[in-house]
Amino acid sequence: MSDDERTTDVLARLDETRERREELYRHLHSHPELSHEESETAALVAQRLTGSGYDVRTGIGGTGVVGVLTRGEGGRVLLRADMDALPVPEATRLDYASTVTTRDTKGEEVPVAHACGHDVHVTCLLEAADLLASAPEGAWSGTVIALFQPGEERGDGAGRMVEDGLAEVVGPVDVAMAQHVLAFPAGTVATRPGPVLSAADSIRITVHGRGSHGSMPQTAVDPVVLAAMIVLRLQTIVSREIGPTDPAVVTVGSIHAGTKSNVIGDHAVLEVNTRTYSDGTRRRVLEAIERIVRAECQASGSPHEPQLELYDRFPATVNDEATTARVRAAFDEHFGADSRELPLQSASEDFSDIPTALGVPYTYWAIGGIDPQRYAAAEAAGRVDEDIPANHSPAFAPVIRPTLDVGVRALVVAALAHLG
Repeated sequence: MSDDERTTDVLARLDETRERREELYRHLHSHPELSHEESETAALVAQRLTGSGYDVRTGIGGTGVVGVLTRGEGGRVLLRADMDALPVPEATRLDYASTVTTRDTKGEEVPVAHACGHDVHVTCLLEAADLLASAPEGAWSGTVIALFQPGEERGDGAGRMVEDGLAEVVGPVDVAMAQHVLAFPAGTVATRPGPVLSAADSIRITVHGRGSHGSMPQTAVDPVVLAAMIVLRLQTIVSREIGPTDPAVVTVGSIHAGTKSNVIGDHAVLEVNTRTYSDGTRRRVLEAIERIVRAECQASGSPHEPQLELYDRFPATVNDEATTARVRAAFDEHFGADSRELPLQSASEDFSDIPTALGVPYTYWAIGGIDPQRYAAAEAAGRVDEDIPANHSPAFAPVIRPTLDVGVRALVVAALAHLG
């Protein structure tokens, strides 16, 4: 049986199951759950996988779910979807828009929405898993491992699953794969070898001054001025310490200091975020931040050493070249001109922690989720950034068709490229 015939057999029920997956997607979209609170989503996932004939394990790393289905000898393929939503208000005006609110880890009430498309990922993997399970004998052989991960938005969900014995649950794995819906034209699928997503590091920096009256600055060490000098100096890391062909980003996203206009406070807190694509660059950027912070504190006469705390760390996503070439060839054959090269992305995620811990190659691709005509109009006007809501925007809303169909097809095609 040719690869094309196998794909046709597995996807034979794609049209007749469309209404079911669109209903599932709308339900997931309107019932989002924050990181590590995905209990209802996980229960639904486990129920669907069990109904499809998978051997299901739940509660891995908290709310993680794994389904395993074996059909004789062949490759062992892990397919991953993330389940968590974001604490943002939805502004899409869809009739299935989220109105959910909940308490966050600080006890504050926050809105919750699937503003990153993880509801698309869950829907597509559940449907792909079911189509593979219901495919006729001979369409494929091997093992399909459907993994549903919590806590991707916090960067620790994959690690928690690994620490909770994921390797024993999934058994041997030959290849791991994942996809993400992005603000590209719906109907397209795109991947690239090598670096795809950046590593991300957040650093909380506390610098110390000496408080005083605003009218007597000579008696103070002003932490606001110190923080301002640090902000300005940090801008030189990318422009003067990192090569122009080596992408990197350093962003100061938050500064807090003082309580009143005529009071000089005694400390300032800065929160900095970095994006890099290689271990070497990551190390150089973090070392430069610490060097600059300490030097500026010394230059300002700070009475205490600064504190630097690393948190919310994401690994770089670097696609295995051979695995990606194999998947790209399958995509080219199946999707034709809609199979494209994925531009380097500055976003970050923790999927790669799973294959890294398992010691297996992986590849990660994108599917488009924006109405093609809307995207084409924005592109023609040179206004894609202005007119097309990106992931994490309150207005981000992938179109249901053909986004879900393409997501299911991509997972099936990629899996069959590695199954017997």
